[in-house]
Amino acid sequence: MKVKGDFFIRKIKEEDNLEIQGILSSVMREFDVPETGTALADPELKNMFQSYQAYKSSYYVILKNNSLVGGAGISKLKNSNDNTCELQKMYFLKEARGKGLGNLMIDLCLKSALEYGFEKCYIETMYNMNKAQSLYLKKGFSYLQKPLGNTGHCSCPIWMIKNL
Repeated sequence: MKVKGDFFIRKIKEEDNLEIQGILSSVMREFDVPETGTALADPELKNMFQSYQAYKSSYYVILKNNSLVGGAGISKLKNSNDNTCELQKMYFLKEARGKGLGNLMIDLCLKSALEYGFEKCYIETMYNMNKAQSLYLKKGFSYLQKPLGNTGHCSCPIWMIKNL
């Protein structure tokens, strides 16, 4: 779907794997995300399309002039017994930031989460991702005192939750 100017959002395709891996890795490194205990170490990073074919999972990419510039996904929170999903791997290149695309991607992911029957959405992030945290707060997320599930992201110090 066309969203703003030259930007377009669609579900991930298999041929996006290498490009989205590069984008996610480069943005995480830009923000000094540790190599271990974060999404940088996730095995899904190399096979994003395949990973988001799982039940109750979706990943969306943003394109500008047919080139990927970011993405965001939703999936069941790993090792969680309740009906909680996780907003995952939401990272944009600089050219896609500050244009309201994060807001649109969160709305799209939360719409999918509701359609899948999830009742809560969880996020893990880093201290220095202040603009992302501000957006999450505006979207109704609140801070938690401890992590949920078992994502393997022991280096992510910020945890947030939203009732859907």
